[in-house]
Amino acid sequence: MGPVTITVLVPDDDGMRALAEVDGVRPVRYDSGKPLPPEAADAEVLIPGPGAAQRAESLLAGLPRLRLIQLLSAGAETWVNVLPDGVLLATCRGAHSGATAEWAVAALLSMYRELDAFAEARGERAWAPRSTDSLQGKRVLVVGAGDVGGALRRRLEPFDARVTMVGLSAREGVHGVDELPELLPDADVVVLLVPLTSRTRGMVDAAFLAAMPDGAILVNAARGQVVDTQALLAELKAGRLRAALDVTDPEPLPGDHPLWTVPGVLITPHVAGSVSGARRRSYAVAVAEIERYVQGELPDNLVHGEY
Repeated sequence: MGPVTITVLVPDDDGMRALAEVDGVRPVRYDSGKPLPPEAADAEVLIPGPGAAQRAESLLAGLPRLRLIQLLSAGAETWVNVLPDGVLLATCRGAHSGATAEWAVAALLSMYRELDAFAEARGERAWAPRSTDSLQGKRVLVVGAGDVGGALRRRLEPFDARVTMVGLSAREGVHGVDELPELLPDADVVVLLVPLTSRTRGMVDAAFLAAMPDGAILVNAARGQVVDTQALLAELKAGRLRAALDVTDPEPLPGDHPLWTVPGVLITPHVAGSVSGARRRSYAVAVAEIERYVQGELPDNLVHGEY
């Protein structure tokens, strides 16, 4: 009996190239908007393409031998509730950590050094020197002590920021979320990097925001639904807090939404991880996970429960 070859459905040519040399794997190209190819009947692994979760029921119905869904994203919330019994789900944790951490640092530097004001002055051809604030010495509370949180800490500390890590549960060097009421009043910056789960949905509510000191900055690089938008708007309108948001609720943000015009907020359209090389890094993680599966091992980034 020859070696077993596992069929993997791949949504793009980048994936085909990445998996072409993996022993024991037969990559098969599919298009998310078209019927599945005949090889889907044998596919054990699916790498979802854009929008695949929205048509999960019809997509999964054509995959009778499916055993693993390997995501190219770190977030798994769109797949958790549609995952069939007996099918494993693995994320792409680690692929986007550096880029997301870099975005958070860029957002904070831009806000503290008031780069938007200097850009406006440039547009007016006005030489307008001014003194600004600095990231140096700021007390930064990083809520989400996983891979991205660690990457952010490594980038913040060279700026002489004082970083405190908070995880969903306490461990050595990491506070638990139950300690947030005591930690928030001392934070100049709160960065959200948690996954979206039933536990984190709406965790940043009016009470959370009220515990933050005057002038503090909320940075959301997690998911929009982690934050109560109306409660945040109230604080922004009052001028008590500022925010840097790569994600919003709702998303995409409608053109008439008050977040666009409220003072003290920086908004980017969910692009923290959208950098050159992102696809290559995503497939490097995905290939390593699929290799483990082919060898009879469980993926390192396996989702347990909601995350």
